[in-house]
Amino acid sequence: MNYLLVFIGGGLGSCLRHAVNVICPRFLGTNFPYHTFIINITGSTIMGLIAGYLAFKGDAAQSWRLFIMTGILGGYTTFSAFSLDAGLLYERGAVGLAALYVLGSVILSLTGLFAGLAIVRSLA
Repeated sequence: MNYLLVFIGGGLGSCLRHAVNVICPRFLGTNFPYHTFIINITGSTIMGLIAGYLAFKGDAAQSWRLFIMTGILGGYTTFSAFSLDAGLLYERGAVGLAALYVLGSVILSLTGLFAGLAIVRSLA
């Protein structure tokens, strides 16, 4: 049942992401990746609001956590999970690990992207 909740939530989040991807260029143009920028910020903000509420104010069933956080927000943006992980490391006092996680994620992700592009270009 948990997989079904994540599946349905992920589909909803992905549809929402697609809607933002379609709407943003119409209103904001294409000179800057506004769609991704907006998705990352709103997804991270929503993740913070929900995680904070669950940690300090409420107790939601695991099924709701899976549906909303893993499913909807996971389909909408994985940046929200990245932000939550970095924030949790920082709040636990693991500032060095948080910095390593953030820098390592960004640098290695960009390196992986460019490596993948280079491999495909060399094969073409």
